Amino acid sequence: MRLRTAALIVTLGVLLAPLAADAQPPGKVPRIGVLTGLSPKGSPWIYGLREGLRGFGYLEGQNIALEWRWTHGKAERFPDLAAELVRLKVDVIVATNNPAIHAAQRATRTIPIVMVIATDPVGLGFVASLARPGGNITGLSVQSRETGGKRLELLKEAVPNVSRVAVLWDPTEPGRRDQVGEVEVAARALGVQVQLVEARSPSELDSAFAAMTREGAGAVYVQGSTMPFVHRARIAELAAKRRLPAMCLAREYVEAGCLMSYSTSFSDQARRATYFVDKILKGAKPADLPVEQPTRFELVLNLKTAKALGLTIPQSVLIRADNVIQ
Repeated sequence: MRLRTAALIVTLGVLLAPLAADAQPPGKVPRIGVLTGLSPKGSPWIYGLREGLRGFGYLEGQNIALEWRWTHGKAERFPDLAAELVRLKVDVIVATNNPAIHAAQRATRTIPIVMVIATDPVGLGFVASLARPGGNITGLSVQSRETGGKRLELLKEAVPNVSRVAVLWDPTEPGRRDQVGEVEVAARALGVQVQLVEARSPSELDSAFAAMTREGAGAVYVQGSTMPFVHRARIAELAAKRRLPAMCLAREYVEAGCLMSYSTSFSDQARRATYFVDKILKGAKPADLPVEQPTRFELVLNLKTAKALGLTIPQSVLIRADNVIQ
């Protein structure tokens, strides 16, 4: 009798084990902290991250929890929000840009951090090398330094007569000065003069564009960072008002009214970041996961904006466009 009872207990234990594994207690559900400089409305990260996680079998609210932390364009909030995620003891922090990665790195050296858009992860000290990150950070680099010259080249090709280009940038974000330097090098090769125009906050945008006009700029190159991205519609409006063709970082700017962009897809970057999240949750160490670089960049044009500016985009540029907004 005792033997039959013991056998029954063992059998029930085997049968119920999968149910127990599937129905994990709330404390066992992985928690992913997402640190981003944007706001929830219109964020390119939301769809990409959620779709990517679903592809790996993670459903928010069921077998994974997402802790979103938004700075709403205020980069000074990153350190406090990163510290908050550390206090919550999340399993992984997904940091979407340079300031977010920097804040997360300062907040923890143990919780794994996945980069989504890092412009120069080695130069900024986020990882030891792309092949061997060596610490608690891995993820994706967008090669912004290498593509800066290509953006200026495309702008020059789209607006052949331009001889002076204003570069709008935010000097407060890590890594941005090096990117500006790359644009300056490319400008010399193209025979274009560069006017550096700083804007640290949205309140400085009006005066920045006034300075461009005053100095005779014929176009504007908008350097990517949190503040310009959040206020991209205002930047497109000011560029149109000053009749300045604008080369911007990503398609979201063009959708807001800028003339053109050349970059990898932010949504695709976020989607790919979930590969690293999945690997880490399954036991991989960030130090052993090589940093990836994008292999595809998209050229997006806004022909409605071109028409308003009185521009005819050359056929050589049009045929290379991945997306054209009419």
